[in-house]
Amino acid sequence: MNLIYLLDLCAVAVCAITATLEARRRELDLFGVVVIAVISGIGGGTVRDLLLGRLPVYWIHDPVYVVVGMVAGTLTFFLGRRLRLPKNFFLVPDAIGLALFTVIGTSVAMQLDVPWLIAALMGVISGVFGGVIRDILCNEVPLIFRTDLYATASFAGALLLIALDRSGLPHSLAILFAMVSTVAVRLAAIRWHIHLPRLRSDA
Repeated sequence: MNLIYLLDLCAVAVCAITATLEARRRELDLFGVVVIAVISGIGGGTVRDLLLGRLPVYWIHDPVYVVVGMVAGTLTFFLGRRLRLPKNFFLVPDAIGLALFTVIGTSVAMQLDVPWLIAALMGVISGVFGGVIRDILCNEVPLIFRTDLYATASFAGALLLIALDRSGLPHSLAILFAMVSTVAVRLAAIRWHIHLPRLRSDA
């Protein structure tokens, strides 16, 4: 199994865990949690593949992705019933999932020789759309619209990956640096409430 495939499976698992931690606040049953976990885990990559014309989408011909999402969601569901976690604990695995899907989406697009800006946008779409779907299903305002640097951290990580790859750095190292940078920016934004300028009402 190559690096991208392994990272992709890890990303699905992490996002499924994040979705389960978020869904527990809605007191959903096991079936509802697992559905949200799986959809969150594969959602961003599905949108990416549809936009890039990679059909059928990746999890159709490899159901391992769905199985990983189901297992991760189920295990987290039962562990979450026994452990008391901080209210916003899900933000940490969410940052890791954001970074994983960002580098995966960017790498997949780069393999298709699309322009660098489109490759970066595919990374952002892969990174954020699973969380958007998760929050909508949990009846929450999507995290991307109500938190500190999120999509911006993803976009920065995608651009860094492209720049490092074009500089001649081995792709695996470029992926590692981009992932670490994305997580660092996201966690720093959470810690110090860093955000872009906001449009405020005069009222």
